[in-house]
Amino acid sequence: MAKSHKPRSGSMAFYPRKRAKKEVPRIHSWVDTGEATLLGFTGYKVGMTHILAVDHRKNSPTSDLEIFLPATIIETPPLIVAGLRFYGKGYLGKKTITDIWAKDIPEDIEKKVKLPKKRDPEKKLEKIEENLDSISDIRAIINTQPRLTSLAKKVPDIMEIGVGGEIKDKFEFAKGILGSRIPVGDVLKENSFVDITAVTKGKGFQGVVKRFGVKIQPRKAGKGRRHIGSGGAWTPARKLFTEPLPGQMGYHTRSEYNKIILKIGGDGTGVNPKGGFLRYGNVKGEYVMLLGSVPGPAKRLIRMSYPRRASGEANFEIRYISTESKQ
Repeated sequence: MAKSHKPRSGSMAFYPRKRAKKEVPRIHSWVDTGEATLLGFTGYKVGMTHILAVDHRKNSPTSDLEIFLPATIIETPPLIVAGLRFYGKGYLGKKTITDIWAKDIPEDIEKKVKLPKKRDPEKKLEKIEENLDSISDIRAIINTQPRLTSLAKKVPDIMEIGVGGEIKDKFEFAKGILGSRIPVGDVLKENSFVDITAVTKGKGFQGVVKRFGVKIQPRKAGKGRRHIGSGGAWTPARKLFTEPLPGQMGYHTRSEYNKIILKIGGDGTGVNPKGGFLRYGNVKGEYVMLLGSVPGPAKRLIRMSYPRRASGEANFEIRYISTESKQ
């Protein structure tokens, strides 16, 4: 006899399944480590390869064994601290008090943001220091440098990154890095955890079979086969969001927790495959190698932040990195 019940088709973990507003995702909460430092970094997804590494984790089933691991390469050119943003306490949360822009800013930034012609950060910083009690948070406004990569794009991406520590420590640290270039080695370390936020691959408008995994109807079914069998109950007389319906698939903002940093490299000579990475090219500068996969296609902006739910340990010793052609 046929089953009278089966679980619904498709996950309801993420609703509504709409297109991401921007390709530069927002990070709504930053994990404060207590140290005066940037709380994250940004790079561009290059592609995947595989490595052989010795697992030095004590409680791992493969402890002290050489194992095969998939890895993702993210090119991370130094970030430029173009400005600082100061927040105060508002009625509904934090409110922006003022922005301070550095004197020397790359011309490419003006294609994205309209900057004041006369910039005097020293005077503004003195005023902020006098009223530091009214400041609740300080964040760095950074821009990427796609010109240092193999990307065709030249206009940088601009975003906020949190600053750790107490308010006084934040202020002194932010004051010191304004206008400077921050390499990835100053923020992230090998064999540590990071959280990843990115926009996934876009797949356009899709039907219920591909979007939710609905079973295709029998061959003799009328009015097509790739649709749901029932449109829902008569009462309530409306379409419920729990029913599988066609719509946007992919190009969603997603976060993945506890990605392990396997390696931080100075240039791409040790990871570039023969012929370059597919749809990207060669890694020209600094890069981060993460264990496993990362959301989005090649060239997608990837944001890394300190882990919200850090657990376990990470201790891998890389013995071999595959540089065979991906063609």
